[in-house]
Amino acid sequence: MQQLEAFLARAEAMLARLEPLLPPARPEPDWSAPAYRWRRQGMAGWLEGVNEPHTLPLARLTHIDNQLKLLVRNTRQFVKGRPANNVLLTGARGTGKSSLVKALLPEFADKGLRIIEVDKDHLSDLAQIMALVAGRKERYILFCDDLSFEDGDDAYKALKTALDGGLARRAENMLVYATSNRRHLMPEKHSENREGWVSDGEIHPGEAIEEKVSLSDRFGLWLSFYPFDQDAYLAAVKTWLEHFQLPMDSEAERAALQWSQLRASRSGRVAWQFANDWAGRSAKERKAELGK
Repeated sequence: MQQLEAFLARAEAMLARLEPLLPPARPEPDWSAPAYRWRRQGMAGWLEGVNEPHTLPLARLTHIDNQLKLLVRNTRQFVKGRPANNVLLTGARGTGKSSLVKALLPEFADKGLRIIEVDKDHLSDLAQIMALVAGRKERYILFCDDLSFEDGDDAYKALKTALDGGLARRAENMLVYATSNRRHLMPEKHSENREGWVSDGEIHPGEAIEEKVSLSDRFGLWLSFYPFDQDAYLAAVKTWLEHFQLPMDSEAERAALQWSQLRASRSGRVAWQFANDWAGRSAKERKAELGK
């Protein structure tokens, strides 16, 4: 009897130590949510509903009119059940790539659009995600933000399958929208342009390059974003100041230019950060800062 009690005590102690390491029971997705994050713990993954996603109106996005028009058109086709393309948004940081994708949600949520945000480290779970949403009436954008891959990173292979489908067909109610600072999503080296040389046993390095480029080629629509010039930056500042019900007067313009010089950058993100700082100070504090 004592031996049994000792064994049970040891077993209970071991379970207490193992329990924090075990994944939680997979919850049923909250299908009423407008957006989701894919969460993972251990070997388990699940869709976590986001009932108040961080979005903004499309009208707040400035100087990306052509990119906005093309992305909205593609998304409208998608929510109507018409053919549409996976989209790759590339270019300068802070120019509105991620914001543009998120702004689609308030525009099309009432038409059945949903967004699922997936971290690059969880791309191997794409098949699970597609299986969860297959057959549902909603239309899902699988959103991969700031996507890039390093040498030796094989996660891109799961993404290639999700974009074009493998033996199974691609999910009809899902598209992939990805943002990246790299047009081809992978690092490119000067040495890779030399087709005929051998490195680490790679006899045909040009074919390895084709393997890299083939990933970005699977996105049917490419949208490029460029650094803001001064006029575009000030227009973005004006838009965000209006959000805070503040005028774009000469003082605000001067301060905004000084802000961009300190950041050594002009972009929509920098304009938003300046507007936050400007709106957070009193009129007296603003004048004192400019008087220095």
